[in-house]
Amino acid sequence: MGSWRNSATSSMKLLWLILPFMGVAVFIGVKKSNLADGSKYYPWVWSSVITSYSSSAIKDNEAVAVVGSVSLGRRPTVVEGGGEVAEGPSEDYVFHQTSNSSYPPLAMEDEMDVELPAIAKEDDMNVTLSGPDIFVSFNQTHGFPVNAQINRKSTSLDKLEARLGRARAAIKEAESGNKTHDPDYVPDGPMYWNAAAFQRSYLEMEKQFKVFVYEEGEPPIFHDGPCKNIYAMEGNFIYQMETTKYRTKNPEKAHVFFLPMSATMMVHYIFERNPNVDHWLPMKQTIKDYVDLVGSKYPFWNRSLGADHFTVACHDWGPELSKAVPYLFKNSIRALCNANTSEGFNPTKDVSIPEILLPDGTTHGILNGPSPRYRPVLAFFAGGVHGPIRPILLEYWQDKDPDLQVHKYLPKGVSYMAMLRQSKYCISPSGYEVASPRMVEALYTGCVPVLIKDGYVAPFSDVLNWKSFAVILTVEDIPNLKQILTGISTRQYLRMQRRGKQVRRHFEVNFPPKRYDVFHMILHSVWLRRLNIRIQGVADS
Repeated sequence: MGSWRNSATSSMKLLWLILPFMGVAVFIGVKKSNLADGSKYYPWVWSSVITSYSSSAIKDNEAVAVVGSVSLGRRPTVVEGGGEVAEGPSEDYVFHQTSNSSYPPLAMEDEMDVELPAIAKEDDMNVTLSGPDIFVSFNQTHGFPVNAQINRKSTSLDKLEARLGRARAAIKEAESGNKTHDPDYVPDGPMYWNAAAFQRSYLEMEKQFKVFVYEEGEPPIFHDGPCKNIYAMEGNFIYQMETTKYRTKNPEKAHVFFLPMSATMMVHYIFERNPNVDHWLPMKQTIKDYVDLVGSKYPFWNRSLGADHFTVACHDWGPELSKAVPYLFKNSIRALCNANTSEGFNPTKDVSIPEILLPDGTTHGILNGPSPRYRPVLAFFAGGVHGPIRPILLEYWQDKDPDLQVHKYLPKGVSYMAMLRQSKYCISPSGYEVASPRMVEALYTGCVPVLIKDGYVAPFSDVLNWKSFAVILTVEDIPNLKQILTGISTRQYLRMQRRGKQVRRHFEVNFPPKRYDVFHMILHSVWLRRLNIRIQGVADS
């Protein structure tokens, strides 16, 4: 009997020793299975992407980022394909998105020949758009080869992620269409994929989003940028980020970390103009040195390998310069004017921002225009010949039709801004790069934008349904440009023009910034990408 008791006691002791390990194994198993399916973390997403990190790159007490793709009701529009303008849903239409839906996904850089849906019937505003999708799916899941165990200690990062989880849940709940009263502005209409979800996401951003701005680096390369030329959004954002209420001085409370580098200033001050040397090298070395500096001084870059860090660049060379640091290009959130999928722009993590020309640093004199009845010109374009698209546009339409005012150079005495205000449609073709201030100039002056671009992800496409207030064409449509534009009924044109006037607030530059303006829309796009990643603290086994 004594030996049985001793045996039972030993068995019980052994069982109590084994149980904790079984619990840990089950917990790790659950976490691992969830990592393979982002929708279990974020019920609103369509697919998850888990960034694959080498186990040798993860050190003690660092963190790893689980990356997914999220969008407020629809995925980013890529301006390409062949077709006429696609009508959006009606004003009272509420888009209901489920996690297993098959709505159009995002565009990949190697898919450049898909077409836009055919024009929707103007009397059937809830019609399902026919024709091939204008999007291509991001549906990839990578392995997670980190040999680590979950750090059980609750940290400030754990608490931050828990609050983000509640924000995700609140946005998911808002998809049903219940909006919050706001005396300032309530998003509404077919210009938004899901107005209620966007509003809730924006309000959640206002409530908790915090950005840590690295103070290292000296102007003009860092903490400075242009504010009056075609790259003005770069300098304006850097300046406003330095003074915004969203900035925190405590990096432990930050959701994202801003690297205040100016690509335009690097090109101006560091660019090596000697044709016999690598002109990229000095600029890329500057970026690499800066990332190495903040990575050695703070733990935050290394804990996520840059996944919760972001940069802003409006210069055409911004995408190429980001390749100076592989993790900056691959993992970080890059807010770019040159949002070209053929150059590595990834809509699941990168942000498309508008290129806005501010001649005197403000929008004074470039906002507003007459009503449609005082716009006698069907369409207008004037611009230099560069890139593959503009020569084709000029070949077919330059000075050949009084209804289509297409010019290489404006006639003497003709005002560019006056022509924008006299035109129903304003043509925005790509130059050497996809970004152009013309589409924002059109919105500013009440002209309906006509976008002719390949591989371009339109700004704020997570939120905005560009097809409801812009005409999107391909190069192949240029010979039929007049036929396409005249085929759009007056009723439909008036709808697009009215919607463009409403979304204009999202592209306006204000000093100081105002709610829902371009600064806050860029910040909201970064906020959405941060909601797409889940940073988990780990410790080496």
